[in-house]
Amino acid sequence: MLTYFLIGLVLVLTGVAGLQFMFMFYLERMDLERKKYLRVTERRAEDLATRLRAAEVHISKQDAFIDKFSPISKADTDAWADVIDDA
Repeated sequence: MLTYFLIGLVLVLTGVAGLQFMFMFYLERMDLERKKYLRVTERRAEDLATRLRAAEVHISKQDAFIDKFSPISKADTDAWADVIDDA
């Protein structure tokens, strides 16, 4: 009877060890997927930062162009805002 109990215990412990190994493989795979996703996200963030810098340069060029050829200066628009607020 003790022999059957010990055989059953060994099988149960082997099953538990197998489950632990499978869980470790799962965690390792999830870690690799997370690292891959992180690399993709960092690459995308760098691309978006580059695009943002280019857009800011473009907008500053447009603002300079508008300021150069605009008949109304920003000081005039600020004055009108004060006049409207006072009314």
